[in-house]
Amino acid sequence: MKIVIVCYPTFGGSGVVATELGLYLSKKGHEIHFITYKQPVRIQNLTPLLHFHEVHVPTYDLFKYQPYELALSSKIVDVVKKFQIALLHVHYAIPHAYAAYMGKKMLEDEGIKIPMITTLHGTDITLVGSHPFYKKAVQFSINHSEYVTAVSQSLKEDTERLFDITSNIQVIPNFIDRDKINFKNVPCEKGQIAPDDQLIITHISNFRPLKRIMDILKTFKKVSEKLNVKLLMVGDGPEKERAMRYCRAQSMEDSVLFLGRSNQIDEILCFSDLFLLPSEQESFGLAALEAMVHGVPVVCSDVGGLPEVIEEGVSGYLCPLGDVDAMANRAIHILEDPERHKRFKRQAYESSKKFDIDKVITHYESLYQKAKENNPT
Repeated sequence: MKIVIVCYPTFGGSGVVATELGLYLSKKGHEIHFITYKQPVRIQNLTPLLHFHEVHVPTYDLFKYQPYELALSSKIVDVVKKFQIALLHVHYAIPHAYAAYMGKKMLEDEGIKIPMITTLHGTDITLVGSHPFYKKAVQFSINHSEYVTAVSQSLKEDTERLFDITSNIQVIPNFIDRDKINFKNVPCEKGQIAPDDQLIITHISNFRPLKRIMDILKTFKKVSEKLNVKLLMVGDGPEKERAMRYCRAQSMEDSVLFLGRSNQIDEILCFSDLFLLPSEQESFGLAALEAMVHGVPVVCSDVGGLPEVIEEGVSGYLCPLGDVDAMANRAIHILEDPERHKRFKRQAYESSKKFDIDKVITHYESLYQKAKENNPT
């Protein structure tokens, strides 16, 4: 099947999921055409079944903000006509679903009908989409998609609560390709970060306020009073400078390492002992799943889709939002007993198997087949 995938090309969760989906589908024989403003970061090589089409937005002095949505709509029309595409799969409601709908209408004027699947990922609903400036457009885009999916039951419920939705939303969870985990073929070199007797706690995010970066540092400080631990902060964003100031003020500079954005996530997680994720909101919690597949138990806030990923007392613990004491106590409970820690690590890995890409991808393929069969042309 010939499929267009519209997504963000960045390291963010929606972009990663969309890219991995396209890569895997191409390996299964589908012809995938990515449309976005630059080549997605996880695509290394293009093949006869894997294509990238860049959206170029000419600069005009007339516009204060260049009209990306118009350029994206036009590119969708061009690609669908040139390659005889069977369906559109757009990730993230704004601007992708909105632009894809306009592309569909332009194609219909030329007698071409093509079904559209919109996958909702989280902040396109809970943050951007719920803003009064965008809410009507997001609602319109969702309701005019023939098929809509959400990455968790929590996100589906949020969408139906925040918007007047007439479309049926199908839950298809995020996934992970466990066969691609690099640490299986790369030595796990913990010695470059910490001595063997020191435990590693890790956090990976975009350091936005909703990730509650200060809660991580406060939790770690309490854990460090009981155990020999080091904290790895992986990522970058608006809260990073504040976090570094806190570490200096608390004399934690030697025990907290800020690694910035990294392409070596597998290597970092392979020697991590615990993952902290105290977010205010997580539509799914892809970072937590990535930790689990490396056998890293997770202590996180009990919000959003995280309870659908983390099994309480099995792959980690869910704590009340903002309860630093609870998170520290749960972290200590997992780490203080080596045998208990090994059990949690094993259970975290086993729990991750239900999100393996082989199991999840079949739901998308079934939806694609349904969309193709129901398309009148």
